[in-house]
Amino acid sequence: MARMKWGIISTALIGTAKVIPGMQQSPDCEIVAMASRSLDKAKAAAEKLGIPRAYGSYEELLADPEIEAVYNPLPNDLHVPVSIQALEAGKHVLCEKPVSMNAPELEALIAARDRSGKQCVEAFMVRHHPQWQRARELARSGALGRVRAVQGLFTYFLRDPANIRNIPENGGGGMYDIGCYPIVTSRYIFGEEPTRVAAIVERDPDFGTDRLASVLLDYPSGQAAFICSTQLVPYQRMHISGEKARVEVEIPFNAPPDKPCRIFIDDGKVLGDGGRKVEEFPICDQYTLQGTAVTHLFQRNDSGEFPLEDAMKNMKVIDAVYKAGETGQWVEIGR
Repeated sequence: MARMKWGIISTALIGTAKVIPGMQQSPDCEIVAMASRSLDKAKAAAEKLGIPRAYGSYEELLADPEIEAVYNPLPNDLHVPVSIQALEAGKHVLCEKPVSMNAPELEALIAARDRSGKQCVEAFMVRHHPQWQRARELARSGALGRVRAVQGLFTYFLRDPANIRNIPENGGGGMYDIGCYPIVTSRYIFGEEPTRVAAIVERDPDFGTDRLASVLLDYPSGQAAFICSTQLVPYQRMHISGEKARVEVEIPFNAPPDKPCRIFIDDGKVLGDGGRKVEEFPICDQYTLQGTAVTHLFQRNDSGEFPLEDAMKNMKVIDAVYKAGETGQWVEIGR
């Protein structure tokens, strides 16, 4: 099958630094155009990345008849409106996470997908990395016993007021940027949806964005707890605990593309790390894997295991986290 021709909407850093170089390594992806509201920026980024065409507006790129699919890494508040434009232009869409600002907004995108006959997928690259696929296999196979708890920490430090992650109207804040990852991976491991949420959410007094959150998710099979912050020392780790053994994912989210990744499996018979076993995964780029997998879905006009309806479930959890942080009460998650 011929390589799918992709267009990139915006010169966002996540795209130019990680996603585009990863996709360019895929034998199934051909990136043929990039668009920005500034033609000069589009030309500069396209030249640096070896992309043949540059456009000075998103509309011009979407009108290009050669482009079959687009990647949308725009600010969070533009995910839904521009993805709808792309679907209406007859393009499949890979949209950065979170795919919307809230669950009600996502309903419009689902409707546009259904009208267009094209596909739209949320870009959670971690689900394509072998370390997470192995962790899920261990959790669901019974190798850990009954899995009862998932715990995580994901933090970095950023106080730049001009950075979009610190601008609330554009969808800034820790939960949208990084808290969504412990949510999506705990759902991935349990294979079910949390029923209610409790949270403590602290907001930056200058920016108004959430800068520190402690979250507890109540699942039918167990519990997930995590801390995320945009103003703590950079760190990330995830733990999956069963009644017989546990799995620790060493670099769960920003998995490096240039060195192997590891998970640790421990039956707890030796306190500390003395009894743990290490599984190492060969060097791979999770953005390449994501690009290949999503391209195959789009070529079949298939939404796969994680359609927008799955994104809706994740978004409802995020909405509930914010509400729980405001009320100080447990919040039931709507279905």
